[in-house]
Amino acid sequence: MTTTNIRQKIHEIIFEADTPAGKSFDIILLIAIILSVFIVLLDSVAELDSKYGILFNSIEWVLTILFTAEYFLRIYTVNKAGKYIFSFYGIIDLLAILPTYLGLFIVGSHYLMIIRILRLLRVFRVLKLARYVSAARSLRTALAGSRAKIVVFLEVVITIVVIIGSIMYLVEGPENGFTNIPVSIYWAIVTITTVGYGDIAPQTILGQSLASVLMIIGYSIIAVPTGIISSEIVISSKKNKTSTQVCQNCLFDDHDNDALYCKKCGEKL
Repeated sequence: MTTTNIRQKIHEIIFEADTPAGKSFDIILLIAIILSVFIVLLDSVAELDSKYGILFNSIEWVLTILFTAEYFLRIYTVNKAGKYIFSFYGIIDLLAILPTYLGLFIVGSHYLMIIRILRLLRVFRVLKLARYVSAARSLRTALAGSRAKIVVFLEVVITIVVIIGSIMYLVEGPENGFTNIPVSIYWAIVTITTVGYGDIAPQTILGQSLASVLMIIGYSIIAVPTGIISSEIVISSKKNKTSTQVCQNCLFDDHDNDALYCKKCGEKL
């Protein structure tokens, strides 16, 4: 078997979920990720750390070495390593192994390994659950399509909280907890989002009236982003077709089910 064939075989196992070997590899990987995250959670409990700290540390190092080997195998099997290294999953995979090594120099940094839970996003592709792959892709497309509308919406919300926060600072003043405009804006954000911590509350009638208006505005606009994204999801769901194929050359993964060649670079899938 030539080196090229070996690379293609490893790529098929690591990146694809269409073959028994690829699916088995990814399921084992997911189990390792879940175990690693679970170990981090247990290690943060002082009582458990004092009793099983050495065991937790040993398991974590074994998993980190396996994840490191997997990371470099992924780099080895793709034609353009930079595409993978700087891709979303490439960055997540790197961040998943760095905390353990940083823990040798920075105390407590190993707890950042909890970021490995982001690698569970692979579960949609790994288990080849078509409806979930399609749903995830529709959501991604919808978020991208509604980006401009969401930005405009946030600009309006920011404008409202800045204006109301500034007015509340003038109306209530430091004696009622509104010590400065940033604090007043913080109160406005908490109020318009209907969180209502209650750490700051208006005491005057005018201030309470403004607060009431802001609360009503909050309930009125809370459904706006949901409506925007929902409409985009409906549109994008009609366009998406599920596929788990990943191009070895450019790592593009948005292919049709019956695609034989990558529609981005033309490489054979």
